[in-house]
Amino acid sequence: QVQLVESGGGLVQAGGSVRLSCVASGGTFNNFAMGWFRQAPGKEREFVAAISWSGRTTRYADAVKGRFTISRGNAKNTLLLQMTSLKPEDTANYYCAADPFSLNPMIEAGEYEYWGQGTQVTVSS
Repeated sequence: QVQLVESGGGLVQAGGSVRLSCVASGGTFNNFAMGWFRQAPGKEREFVAAISWSGRTTRYADAVKGRFTISRGNAKNTLLLQMTSLKPEDTANYYCAADPFSLNPMIEAGEYEYWGQGTQVTVSS
């Protein structure tokens, strides 16, 4: 059974940085597309960033472009999100997602098969 476990969230001041990690287990992830989504209280889950199975192609939401960087760790089952220049509006629960049926990064939550439980990031002003 595939499991995704996020870590690295916490409380940070505006302008600061945080790195999120997601470790996948229970499958072979060399050919999985993966992504990050977030959900703030009272809002729908929204796309943040996605990466292809090879790590060579990435996509970002306009709100985070230039501030966040998605990457795959040395082990193909690890997904990272480096978040810099954080703003209070980045406050949300951040979710890792993986899909075994696509090689390319995807921006729609409904296209992902597996999800983690989320890690909270709170940015204070």
